[in-house]
Amino acid sequence: MNVDYLIVGQGIAGSLLASFLLREGKSVLVIDNGADAVASKVAAGIINPVTGRRYHTTWKAAELHAFALKTYTELGEQLGSEYIYRKDIIEFFPTPDARNLFVELARDGNPYMSAYSDQNRFNDTLRYDFGCGQIAPAYVTNLPLLLADVRRMLVQTQSLLAEDFRSDDLELSGDRVRYGNISAEKIFFCDGAAGAANPWFRMLPFALNKGEALVIECRDLPADHIYKKGFLLAPLPVQHTFWAGSSYAWNDLDSGPTEAFRTRTTALLEGLLHLPFTVLQHKAAVRPATVERRPFVGLHPTHPQIGIFNGLGTKGTSLAPYFAQQLVHHLLHDAPLTPEANVQRFSRLLSR
Repeated sequence: MNVDYLIVGQGIAGSLLASFLLREGKSVLVIDNGADAVASKVAAGIINPVTGRRYHTTWKAAELHAFALKTYTELGEQLGSEYIYRKDIIEFFPTPDARNLFVELARDGNPYMSAYSDQNRFNDTLRYDFGCGQIAPAYVTNLPLLLADVRRMLVQTQSLLAEDFRSDDLELSGDRVRYGNISAEKIFFCDGAAGAANPWFRMLPFALNKGEALVIECRDLPADHIYKKGFLLAPLPVQHTFWAGSSYAWNDLDSGPTEAFRTRTTALLEGLLHLPFTVLQHKAAVRPATVERRPFVGLHPTHPQIGIFNGLGTKGTSLAPYFAQQLVHHLLHDAPLTPEANVQRFSRLLSR
């Protein structure tokens, strides 16, 4: 069997890379075992232009977010679903200092930050003592539905091999690769946290961390915003359900959901909500984050038939569309890759 490209992993990176390649008329075969405890299936899919306690504008926000909106809208039209919803963030200030910093940045012209016009609007549903601001535009994407729809498309086009990838079975053959009875021009690893142990890319500076989240039901909480007060509470497509999270842990990455997170987040929810809620699910997954907080995109410096699209970390929903298309244009039209993302920046490390 001959294909143009093998893709290992069908998270958001592999799904969008496959989609863009298929759109260009290329044949792909995606190898993925369908596991549930992966970052793309646990994440809320939030696209947020402002991040952190100091309210930093995220890297390349204007370009990335506009392109993400376009990509998810067009893919939804193609596959008959809706994947992206605008849900601006209401930032409830935890301290007067946080409020003052937010107001100062908004006054200085940050285009994503503004005062919220009705400071008392949420008094009946939420507890907050120091006012609130608005971060806009922000979005929530339905990643589970998107991944399921792309998987169905791959099955229908005979482009999915539903199994574990076996690295020992990969052979480099001239300027191509062979995997069992499959020959391909190139193979791309979009294997998320598993990439840190990938024999061709394990030297890269991954910084894996585990995130956890609760899915709750809160029947009387309006679903028109994402709420933030030290943690995020984001509406999910299923009516009355919300995603509450998340956390960062650099140890015990294989231990799954922890009672400590559940206890802590439940207490935070009780401190924020005037409303009753029920915990429906507790999820955990390891994020493929990087030391530099920049993705790994491109071809191996000494094995150009092997490529990587990984290291998206907590920003996968916004990074994946832009860099998937950029990678495809690089492969097919020799277009340049963004230097901060190009894996060739680690040529010396990978050539050892």
